[in-house]
Amino acid sequence: MAKKPPSEPAQYSIGIDLGTTNSVIACAPLEQEEAKVELVSIPQVVSPATVETRSALPSFLYLATEGEGTGGGYDLPWSKKRDYVVGEFARRQAADVPTRVVAAAKSWLAHSRVDRHQNILPWNAPPEVPKVSPVQAAQRYLEHMIAAWNAAFPDAPFAAQHIVLTVPASFDASARELTREAALDAGFPESLVLLEEPQAALYAWLADMGNRWRRELRVGETILVADVGGGTTDFTLIRVAEEDGVLTLQRVAVGDHILVGGDNMDLTLAHLAKNAFSAKGVEVDPWQSVALWHACRTAKETLLGPEGPKKQPVAVLGRGSRLIGGAISVDLDRKEVSAALLDGFFPACALSDKPARRRVSGFQEIGLPFESDTAITRHLAQFLTLHGQGRPIRPTHVLFNGGVLKAAALRSRLLEVVGSWFPNEPAPKVLQGNLDLDFAVGRGAAYYGLVKQGRGVRIRGGTARSYYVGIETAGLAVPGAARPLRLLCVAPFGMEEGTEARVQSDPIGLIVGEPAQFRFFSSPVRKQDKPGNIADRWSETEIAETDSLQATLPKAAEVEDEFVPIRFESRITELGMLELWCVSTISDDRWKLEFSVREDAER
Repeated sequence: MAKKPPSEPAQYSIGIDLGTTNSVIACAPLEQEEAKVELVSIPQVVSPATVETRSALPSFLYLATEGEGTGGGYDLPWSKKRDYVVGEFARRQAADVPTRVVAAAKSWLAHSRVDRHQNILPWNAPPEVPKVSPVQAAQRYLEHMIAAWNAAFPDAPFAAQHIVLTVPASFDASARELTREAALDAGFPESLVLLEEPQAALYAWLADMGNRWRRELRVGETILVADVGGGTTDFTLIRVAEEDGVLTLQRVAVGDHILVGGDNMDLTLAHLAKNAFSAKGVEVDPWQSVALWHACRTAKETLLGPEGPKKQPVAVLGRGSRLIGGAISVDLDRKEVSAALLDGFFPACALSDKPARRRVSGFQEIGLPFESDTAITRHLAQFLTLHGQGRPIRPTHVLFNGGVLKAAALRSRLLEVVGSWFPNEPAPKVLQGNLDLDFAVGRGAAYYGLVKQGRGVRIRGGTARSYYVGIETAGLAVPGAARPLRLLCVAPFGMEEGTEARVQSDPIGLIVGEPAQFRFFSSPVRKQDKPGNIADRWSETEIAETDSLQATLPKAAEVEDEFVPIRFESRITELGMLELWCVSTISDDRWKLEFSVREDAER
């Protein structure tokens, strides 16, 4: 559970990037007038009985076999005889024993079709493998980073500092609350602040630029933050505005949580390598395929680097009787790799194009909702079109983020495609800086802690979505048919931190004293809706159902009816969390509804 901060004052602003594939800690001293943001090295097990520090913590969790960790091979300075490993060794184990390694836990936090408190990871692991929930996996990554901080800064306890934890801009209220729950259970203070990752990337650029940023941007210009990481792609639009003669920044749009990233690219190269092995008469089995996938990650980064070689070997351990203990390898060609990634993930397309929604079977496994269409450019085209008012939004500037976009060829292709969509306008400019795209989010989060203290420009934005509750309509029942729903807006897009809204509506009956289902919806594109607005019809591209809540709300003894007339009040806390209250119109009773992240609603 959350720990109360010690009595001593905070000395640092700490930024935590809980990434899909890598996590990062950065910090900035609060007392220095020109505080410099620094990375914090993270000790971790890299092989049995070997601990080394790294700039990032791979977001992988290895669940050891019974008794495996009792010999001390997985010990850390702050923890002994552990039966699990977080970090670099866990990532390596994903190639050898993938059924015992948890990966992409952050994406599972956003997957509303599973119970994220249940022990379901590693997904599809055999019965003998112990499992953890997505929340527990995230908690273990965060616990590791807290311990690393406390070991490095014993005189500045983590729980006493100003903490900023990043989340994808596409996370809805329930995914944010689950992230916060994992953080509190790990030992974060109650005062922790959540910050959207694309905003954190822009804050890193602002920190790097200082006051020079005002010479780079003009009123009315729009920044596209394109974040392509190991597992996901996120888009955000930030507009330059002016208030009282001073330039301001405002987040105006966020995209969906797109499960396409570097992992897909590594798998693409693994298929190329398998074809090359087949040409040699070597058939790669499933075990080797997983190892090959991980080997291709390093090959991709090497080949697409600024001084990348023309060819790069990839190897896997042999499995045949003549190859036991040996290895087999093939060469990947730089031009072939570049063409496969550019055409498969950044193809030229029209601004009117949309991602393909292919289905090869009427039956679908209930795993992560990976995208059928890997074309990031088509996802971007849809994003710019959906968020325009009658016509697509044209970005004037682009800020790149995420490890995938470290490759110059991929950045150039993305700029080329965006420029082709607006042929009569100047090409978008790249916001340049001395930023390492692997660490920008963590650095920006630490800088944001300084901004919260009034020491820098703040990006305004509020909530990234409009939120709705489903209201069952009254009327004659029809056998076998559910009653239609009307959606009541309870929190508008852009609702600012520290503000409240009293939702005006006709009387609404709240079921108390018996089990009931409460349904919630959200929309990143319906920015015109205000609290109290009703949606009778909608499409899935406009409004999507998030998590439902099964709960039995307590019933006061003096209440005889099963319905209590209520009105809604919504609030965005100073920490960026959404609260929804059901307020009785006939008594002093109030019920707070969470977005499907607690077992019971609070009264």
